Amino acid sequence: MPLFTNPQLVNELCVVIADHVRHTVGHVDSVAGLEARGFLFGPQVAIQLGVPFVPIRKKGKLPGATIEASYVKEYGEDRVEIQEGAIKNGDIVFLIDDLLATGGTLRAATDLVVKAGGKVGEAFVLIELAPLNGRSKLPDVNLTTLISYDSA
Repeated sequence: MPLFTNPQLVNELCVVIADHVRHTVGHVDSVAGLEARGFLFGPQVAIQLGVPFVPIRKKGKLPGATIEASYVKEYGEDRVEIQEGAIKNGDIVFLIDDLLATGGTLRAATDLVVKAGGKVGEAFVLIELAPLNGRSKLPDVNLTTLISYDSA
């Protein structure tokens, strides 16, 4: 969160992420951000790319009909949702979040995109806590991390 004390730096980071998408992924149809901090970067990256932003939220927080996926946490199960129709059949989606820890939420978000008919072009996180091995839950996902912490 200290990053947000510098609006110019946040803007530059989102421009760099959008450039990364253009040069690495190529065409995307939407940017999907995971609740909550994915909402801070996702819309700005989507604007840079000129594509819609799709919020992925915890169960029960989106209006209208939704599609959901579940994941296991350390202390139980949780669910994430998107609105029906937010991702169209064949859409290429860029997923963004701030942190990869155990990988459960990002795995569920990836499954949700596929369930909605889309394809994850790339998942991008700002920080990966490598010792928690979240990457192991995403062997089929093109995953990019900006910063990886290798010690607990």
